[in-house]
Amino acid sequence: MQPWSLPGYDAADAVGYHHGRFPPRIDDYGRLIRPLSSASAALARYDQMLKGMHSSDILLAPLRSQEAVISSRMEGTVSTLDEVLQLEAEQEDEGDSAQRNARGEAVEVYLYSRAMRTAQAALKEGAPLSSWLLRSSHRMLLGFGRGAHLSPGEFKSEQNYLADRLRRKILFVPIDPIRLQEGLDRFFTFINDESWEILIRTAIAHLEFEALHPFKDGNGRIGRMIIPLMLWNARAISEPYFYISEFFERNKAEYIDRMRAVSSEDAWTDWILFFLSALEAQARQNLDKAEQIRSLYEEMKERFGAILSSRWTINALDFMFTRPMFRNNLFTGRSGIPGPTAHKFTRSLLDAGLLRTVAPSAGRRPALYAFEPLLSLVRDT
Repeated sequence: MQPWSLPGYDAADAVGYHHGRFPPRIDDYGRLIRPLSSASAALARYDQMLKGMHSSDILLAPLRSQEAVISSRMEGTVSTLDEVLQLEAEQEDEGDSAQRNARGEAVEVYLYSRAMRTAQAALKEGAPLSSWLLRSSHRMLLGFGRGAHLSPGEFKSEQNYLADRLRRKILFVPIDPIRLQEGLDRFFTFINDESWEILIRTAIAHLEFEALHPFKDGNGRIGRMIIPLMLWNARAISEPYFYISEFFERNKAEYIDRMRAVSSEDAWTDWILFFLSALEAQARQNLDKAEQIRSLYEEMKERFGAILSSRWTINALDFMFTRPMFRNNLFTGRSGIPGPTAHKFTRSLLDAGLLRTVAPSAGRRPALYAFEPLLSLVRDT
């Protein structure tokens, strides 16, 4: 057995990287046909919803923040959606100084949300899904606070491990740093190989990234970020907004076991089947949530119209769907609504119970408000 060691951890049942077995050879493709068809159909229904939305970027922005909360929670970083949205509001108002006053866990989740936004924007502008893009995302993910000492944006130079900290057991030993570059070369060649069906390619690529574990920290979050980026890059979805961490969190034990079995038993097909079931289930749930958000948008359009009676109604509505928690000066300064009118809107929406005061104004500090109808809906995710 390879002399794996992590002080204080038991390596007796550890599984090592699957050298020589990537890309895999799938000999039992027949097992994948029906699950692949079901997952593709569910994803297509979800994408049809995206295409029919007034603006998927506006309406799904809160789900991106919630994905950051859940994906980070899988790595032991616990924060809440409200905490992250408040930090986003402070960041927009105060710049990076807001991060210095926030709880470390909230900063980590916020940085993940920002890294996702930046990667999505880079792909939309034509950047390839490349080593540069992943390193840039990682640099943003770990570029401040507790992660700043964990080599942000740099590939690992020392062996890392996936471990069960409670039981003090090493679960998986990723590829050795000496062989990492050859592994990454195979990985990036594979993710751009269009001879592989995109859902199967994404399933294999996600697992391979986790098995390489190329960074010192943050690999799980970057690995889950790759999924919507690959699906969008291959035009399997029309916008890079597909978030899957909730399914993986609910089924975390199986998620880990299936990945380990690929290296220990060459069980690639079983992993792909699990991934396809995750895609199908999450596509159905994402579709349901997107429909609820779209319905809420239409409902609020009528209510805002009745309350505000202004040609600026849609400006106000779109601003609050994009920023369900905001400082009032940002609303008056960046919504495109004349200042006096924006102030009047705030008072009217507070009186109507659609806004909640999170923090009142104090001195020069403007009030912080929450658009509660949208937050109540997204928190349930």
